Amino acid sequence: MVNIFKKLSGLDEKKNYSEPDEVAEPVEEVSQAADEEWLGGDYDEGQLSIDVYQTPEAIVVKSTIAGVKPEEIDISINNDMLTIRGKREAREKIAEENYLIKECYWGGFSRSIILPVEVEAENVEAAIDNGVLTVVLPKAKNAKQISIKVKEK
Repeated sequence: MVNIFKKLSGLDEKKNYSEPDEVAEPVEEVSQAADEEWLGGDYDEGQLSIDVYQTPEAIVVKSTIAGVKPEEIDISINNDMLTIRGKREAREKIAEENYLIKECYWGGFSRSIILPVEVEAENVEAAIDNGVLTVVLPKAKNAKQISIKVKEK
């Protein structure tokens, strides 16, 4: 039985593992190339970081979104998905060679999440306070958890 396993897996063949047959591309480069191909060439949108929590009455989404004016933010609900989209513009033009450190993200961003319960989309409120976006999504009154008892046949 062991010999069959060795034969099927190729373990019974003697190979020189010190020199690979071909040089593999680094995984990061392959993944990035595959992502760019899948997303299209002009995709360069950042992902917005968020906190999501619930109260008995609502789902609350918070995000640090400094440097973005309220009119530059688009919040939409489609079925059970919330999407926050916007664009952060650099207000001044600085040549790349003048940067010593460049960590801030400038450009388009978005984030979509699946909502865990039904919400009253017409009563959603959103506000920015000191660079923090807060979106309050009231839970629908008819949204309740139903427990189903399993019967043995």
